[in-house]
Amino acid sequence: MKVGVLISGRGSNFEALLKATREPGYPAEIVVVISNRADADGLKIAHEAGIATAVISHKDYDSREAFDAAMDAVLVKAGVELVCNAGFMRILSDGFVAKWRDRQLNIHPSLLPAFKGLHVHQRTIDSGVRITGATVHFVRAEMDEGPIVAQAAVAVLPDDTAQTLADRVLAAEHVLYPLALRLVASGAARVADERVIIQGEGDVVSGPLFVPLPG
Repeated sequence: MKVGVLISGRGSNFEALLKATREPGYPAEIVVVISNRADADGLKIAHEAGIATAVISHKDYDSREAFDAAMDAVLVKAGVELVCNAGFMRILSDGFVAKWRDRQLNIHPSLLPAFKGLHVHQRTIDSGVRITGATVHFVRAEMDEGPIVAQAAVAVLPDDTAQTLADRVLAAEHVLYPLALRLVASGAARVADERVIIQGEGDVVSGPLFVPLPG
């Protein structure tokens, strides 16, 4: 399956996906990386890996719809079948989301539906919860909404700061996102009635895959 990745910054989740797609038998390949920022470090990773890139600045467009149309044109030209948001810090238009419905994934640093939006880790600590994590889900028009493909659990430690917690959750993301992409690209995960059905070797699991991780 041909994948297009949307980034805005350092590209660590993109790099994790890239490493996975280079493994023998992995059912997806990244064919293009799009950033809305020319200084995104993830572009350097793509260049070094020989992957096509495009910089499409949202500042060059009068509307969100026009910006998204420019991205869509690049994705279509590259033959992309599935879009992966990997630290892409722009809200997508309803039209773009609708076009790529059930063909676009996002990763969020919490166990959705808890702690949607920004400043997730400080809010997590302030709430007093003991378990947090990361979620990969199909994109919908509402922020951090959509059928959940997979989740990973991360403990909240008594001495955690927002940064130490963020670091451990990010490490979990780097394991979780390649796993979720494998499930979707292989056809093992599909959306039915706004829930993800995961089919394994002889087993069908109704609902997201939950991956407990150390730390």
